[in-house]
Amino acid sequence: MRGVLFLLLSAVTAFAVRAQERDLLRLIDSEVRFTSVAPLETIAAACPRGSGLIDRADRTFAVQLPVVDFMGFNAPLQREHFQENYMSVADWPHATFTGRIIEAIDLQTPGTHAVRAKGVLTIRGQPVERVIPCRVEVAPGGVSVSASFEVPVADHGIRIPRVVQQKVAAVVQVEARLSFAP
Repeated sequence: MRGVLFLLLSAVTAFAVRAQERDLLRLIDSEVRFTSVAPLETIAAACPRGSGLIDRADRTFAVQLPVVDFMGFNAPLQREHFQENYMSVADWPHATFTGRIIEAIDLQTPGTHAVRAKGVLTIRGQPVERVIPCRVEVAPGGVSVSASFEVPVADHGIRIPRVVQQKVAAVVQVEARLSFAP
């Protein structure tokens, strides 16, 4: 019995030490914007907050945005339609991107790097594998990431009714700025 207890205690201790050794950075500041440019209307909104982590040792990451926090629409009704008709926030309150930085960069040595983030972008409950070009700036206080990419809304199960196809773009432009620190 002592042997089993010793093995269990050793395993728990090893797991705790390994978790403490992980070099995780938390998302401390973010802004993610999208712009829909259609023939009759341009719609833009931004989400000023999110949550996320980067593991510097294995270059993996996870970022989550509360969809309900997107602000800046042309009118309150646009925001309501975005949340209820297109994003269905009651069913899918968050958008996520999880994955890994492809290039073998050192996320502890200061410098600026052009990299690709490969992962799964989940919007409206629809996961889509993506490779997104990013600019990563490593500084003594943390890591900043910026990216600009397009998202075809149909990839995530978003249907645009014919009556508003001239007002809502089938492909939206996304700009992200994320800052991580210990």
